[in-house]
Amino acid sequence: MSDAATATATKPARPAAPQQPQAVQTLEIRKESVIDAPVEIVWESILEELGPVGIPGEAGKSMPMKLEAWPGGRWFRDLGAGTGHLWGHVQVIKPPKLLEIAGPLFMSYPATNHLQYRLADEPGAKTRLTFAHRAIGLIAPDHASGVQQGWNEILERIRKTAARRAGR
Repeated sequence: MSDAATATATKPARPAAPQQPQAVQTLEIRKESVIDAPVEIVWESILEELGPVGIPGEAGKSMPMKLEAWPGGRWFRDLGAGTGHLWGHVQVIKPPKLLEIAGPLFMSYPATNHLQYRLADEPGAKTRLTFAHRAIGLIAPDHASGVQQGWNEILERIRKTAARRAGR
């Protein structure tokens, strides 16, 4: 009986076909709306939407997130057992007027994103929400085309939640 390890012959890997390098792309989405609720209620609605309520995922399922609402705090999807996906870090937070998050968001490739939620008082106990999403990197075409609809849905849920909480 021999203690020598047996080696198995393997075929050398076939070189992959050369891929054309992707061009760095930018993305910019700006939305502005007046919400029928005071600033403090809109602020809480934003934090809820970015946290436990979750953002829309595949097949319309919500993806509950965790937002650590302090400078440097993480915004991430916790899948349990030490698994998950980091979406970003809180870059600026000035309750109840400004929240900025920077990070990869849903893009698991070389890209970086910056989100900004800016709130301002409007007459009649209303709030002007100005939202911006800017990104740069090797942005996948399906993400570039789908992100507009995703933000429309999220901002509409924030609007409805805030108006309901304000009793309007």
